[in-house]
Order: sequence, then structure tokens, then C-alpha cells
Amino acid sequence: MSISSRITYVPANDLIEDEVPQARTPAAALSPRRRLAGLALTLAGMPLLTLLLDHTRGSLSLEGQVMLYLLAVVIVALVGGIAVALLAAVAAALLINYEFVEPLHTLDIRQADQALALVVFVLVAAVVSGAVEFAARRARSAEQARAEAETLSALAGPALDETTTIHAILTAARETFGMESVVLKARDRASGEWEIVEQAGWSVPGAEAALQFDVPINPHLRLIGRGPAIFAEDQRVLHAFGSAIQTAYEGRRLSEAAREGRNLATVDRQRTALLAAVGHDLRTPLATIKASVSTLRQTDVNWSDADRQELLAGIEASVDRLDAIVGNLLDASRLQAGLVSVQPAAVALDEVVSAAVLVVPDAVGLVNVDVAEDLPLVLADRGLLERVLVNLVDNALRHGGGGALEIRAIATSASARIEVVDHGPGVAPERRERLFGAFQRLDDRSTDTGVGLGLWVSRGFLEAMGGALVADDSPGGGLTMRLRLPLAHGARDDTEAAAATP
Repeated sequence: MSISSRITYVPANDLIEDEVPQARTPAAALSPRRRLAGLALTLAGMPLLTLLLDHTRGSLSLEGQVMLYLLAVVIVALVGGIAVALLAAVAAALLINYEFVEPLHTLDIRQADQALALVVFVLVAAVVSGAVEFAARRARSAEQARAEAETLSALAGPALDETTTIHAILTAARETFGMESVVLKARDRASGEWEIVEQAGWSVPGAEAALQFDVPINPHLRLIGRGPAIFAEDQRVLHAFGSAIQTAYEGRRLSEAAREGRNLATVDRQRTALLAAVGHDLRTPLATIKASVSTLRQTDVNWSDADRQELLAGIEASVDRLDAIVGNLLDASRLQAGLVSVQPAAVALDEVVSAAVLVVPDAVGLVNVDVAEDLPLVLADRGLLERVLVNLVDNALRHGGGGALEIRAIATSASARIEVVDHGPGVAPERRERLFGAFQRLDDRSTDTGVGLGLWVSRGFLEAMGGALVADDSPGGGLTMRLRLPLAHGARDDTEAAAATP
């Protein structure tokens, strides 16, 4: 992939090494700090060396003194480079002439061989310094090449698009080039405006002068860096970062598209399940209503009062079933759309439980309520809580084996727990969580099981009120639905109570 770039280059002397992360310098040039260190070493080291050698006049020959000066020049070359080393060589030659060549303490040279020796000294010092700096530059180039190779290898890894995020690549680019910040911008396809996708590091708003590179990765992506300048030799690595950024960005877009596809598939499955459930579960009560009404409308048959009451009771039961199914469907749509309106208030459990039992057909006489009147008030939406209890009682009556039910409640210092207990066949532990899924029915053979939304809606309502709902075994067999709600004046606030599970 070809990536064109617009990069601002500045001389190496303009670099600021104190930036964090550390600014890169070209392998062919030393930093100003290194040159200043070499100059300081020359100004302080040469006089100090002269002072030390002044005490060795009787024990050290002139040749030995010259070799020590040459060693000092080489050290300066290692620290500050050849330019500073040449200055040090000239200074060393002058000091040798002034201190150790007759006549002493003058710059006069009376013998031609002494002048030649000093010139040769300067030339040898320059050659040695040049060789030392050349070797140091080659070492720095090799180290930088190794670092670039490692960076390129990491960016070209086969799993980059799967395991590396855009922010991680931007952070690596910022550290590699010593930038204050590295920003990825994308063009909005509708408005055409450039918007920030990710940013690593910090930047001063409006500091355009700090812009060091602006790389168009493709017509819709740009990589922008602010901070110390980068150099031509870094362009290959910069292009590699651009390629990696594009790969990660496309991977993110594909992941988002896949996520949207999964969401659409889930919605489609739920829609299919809804249509199947509606087609199956609404048809039965509608057929019962139609058959009963058609029977009552027959004029050639004289129906007894008992027959009429039986047909009307069937119509009423079917209408109740339709009302429950439609209510659950509406509640499910509200939950999915996030439109459940919760109005928490202090609620007496005994009143809500009694009202819920009266709403469920045939529940009176089959439900044993054990809820004390002096229980603490709970913090809940009375209407939603009643809908939850109606669903739980209705579900227990239809699937609890036809036996009696129990509703009991207890309170702790922070919450209240309500249990709806049946003694029917129960549900295996590994299948209990499926009870709370949308359109889930563990017994699809029944024609009176509803659309499989009651428990899902009940859990959704309870969670909206800060409560929880789980299924458990009943003592002696059966299924117990346990719901928990925070107290209106508990020891903990309702947020902490909502986090507790039954």
C-alpha cells in the first residue's frame, strides 16, 4: 500500500531532548547536549591535564605527555564529536607548546622538527577523532536500524489486526518518534469534516506550529503528530505505522459491523419467535372465543342456563388469557426500548401480594399467603411489583402441577425477600436460567403456556426497581421463585441493595 506524506523536517540542532517521551535524533548527527558536554570537557579537562603533567616533568618524557594529550582528544571525540575534538586538538597543541616545549611559557617555536611534531599531533588527533566518531555513528546507526526492524516486525505481525487496538498503535508511534501527541482523524462521509477517532498523548489546542507530520493514510484517514521533528530516515517506519493504523481501523469497522449484524440477527430471531408465539398462543383463545360465541348464537338449539354459563366462563377465561399475553408483549416492548417508567415509593408487601392474588384467575383458594402485616415497607413501584407477582403466581399455577401454592415474605436489615413456592415437578438446575429468557418455554407441548415472556418481563421489572429474581428448589420438591427488594428505610441505600442477589 502506498502512503504519501507531508512531513516537516528541521535541523538536528533544533531538537529538544527534554521532551517526554525522548525525541529521536538522526544517526548521522550528535545532539546539542553531547556537543556541549564535549566542549565543557575540553575547557575543563585540558587545563587540568596540563596542571597534572606539570608535576611530571622530571619523570615523563615529552612523547609520553603528547600521548596523554592525544588520549584526552580521543575522549573528547567520543563525547562531543569530531568538530569539538579538532578544537581540543588545537588547544592541546598550544598547551604543549606553551608548557613543555623550549622556550617555556611562550608560543615561539625555534626548531622546525618541534613545529612539525605539533602539526602531526593535530593531524593524528583529527584522524583518530574522525575514526572514533565514524565508528560511533555506525554503532548508533546499527542500534537505530535494529530498533526500526523490531518496530517494523511488530507492526507486520500476523495477529496485529486482531490483538492490537488503534490506541496501542498510536501510543507506540508517539513513543517511537518522541511526539507530544499522535492523533488519528477520519473524514465524516456525510459532512466531509475531519473528526478525531483516537489520540495518544496531549497537545495544546491551536498549536499548529508544533505540527511535525500529517500523513494521509487514505482519502478518509489522516495520521497527525505534534512534537519534536522527525527525519527522512524515519519515513519508512512512519509509513508502517500508517499501514498498521489502517488495518486496525478497518478491523474496528468490521467488528462494529459484525456486532450490528449479531444484534440484527438477535432481533430477527426474537421477531421470528414472537410471530411463532403469537401465531400459536393467540390462536387458541381466539378459537375458543369464536367457537363459544358461534355456539351461543345458534337459534336452533335451546341452551340451558348451565350451558350458557359454561360457554361464557370459557369466553371470559380466554379473554383473560389474551389480556395477559398482550400485556406481556407490551411490557416486553417497553423493556427492550428502555421505556419502563419506575416510580419508587414505600409499599406494603401484604397489600400488594393480596391484590396480585385476587387478579389471577382461580388463585383464591389455591394460594396460601404468609406475609405479616408488620413487615417493613419496601422501595418499589406498586404497579410494576403487582405485575411481577401476578406473573409469578400465574406461572406457578400453570406449571406447578395443579397443587397449592405458598407466598411468604421475610425481611432483613436492608431488604425484603418474597418467595412464590410451588410443589410441582420443578426444573433442573442447569435449565433454570433459561426460564428468564425471552420467548422461552420449557414445555412447548402445552397450548396454554403463553408466549414465554412472563418471567423475562418479571426479572426486567424487578431489576428496573433495584431488585433481583432467581429460581431455586422448593423444600420437598418443586420450584421457588425468590425476589428481593430494598427496604424503604433500610440500613443500606437502595443502590447497595440492588447489587445484592437473592
